[in-house]
Amino acid sequence: MKRSITRMMSLATCAIAVALIGACSTAPRSVEGKADIRQEASEALSKARAADSTLGPVLNAAAGYAVFPSVGKGAAGVGGAYGKGVLYEGGRSVGYCDLSQATIGFQLGGQSYTQIIAFETPEAVKTFKEGNLRFAAQATAVAIKSGAGANAKYTDGVAVFTMDEAGLMFEASIGGQRFSYQPM
Repeated sequence: MKRSITRMMSLATCAIAVALIGACSTAPRSVEGKADIRQEASEALSKARAADSTLGPVLNAAAGYAVFPSVGKGAAGVGGAYGKGVLYEGGRSVGYCDLSQATIGFQLGGQSYTQIIAFETPEAVKTFKEGNLRFAAQATAVAIKSGAGANAKYTDGVAVFTMDEAGLMFEASIGGQRFSYQPM
C-alpha cells in the first residue's frame, strides 16, 4: 500500500512537471490556437456574467481583467496548476497571459476551473503586464454564483473570481501563482 502511494505521488509530480515545462509559451503558437483561446475566454466570460449578474458591473468598472477559461490543477504532496488566458482592457482583448502555480503540503487530487482576475486600477494592470503580480497563500478567490460580484473586495487592486470547479481536490498547502503576459 505504501509503495503504491509513493508511486502515485511520483507519477503525479512527473505529470505536473511535464505539464508546466510544456506550457512555457504565453501566447498560443498558431493563428488557430490564438483564435481558440480568445473564443474560450469569451465563452467563459459570457458564462460567468450569466451565472452572476452582479459580475458585469464589476468588470465594466475595472481597469482591466484577465480571463483564464481552463486552469488545470493536480497534486500529490507537491502540486501545480497551469492555464492560458486573455487580458482585456476597455472590454477588448489586448494580449495573452498565463498562470502557473506551485504548492506544497497535504494535498491530493486534480481539478479544473475558470479564473477571472479583475484589476481595479491602471497601475494594477501595469503590474500584471510587467509580470510582477504574484499571489501568495493568503490570496482568496470568490466563487462565481449569484451576487458574488456585488460582494467583491479588491486586495492590492486585484479581485479574483473562480467558476466551475470540476474534479476532486483535498488541499492544505502553501504556494503561489505567477503570471506572464504577451501583447497581441
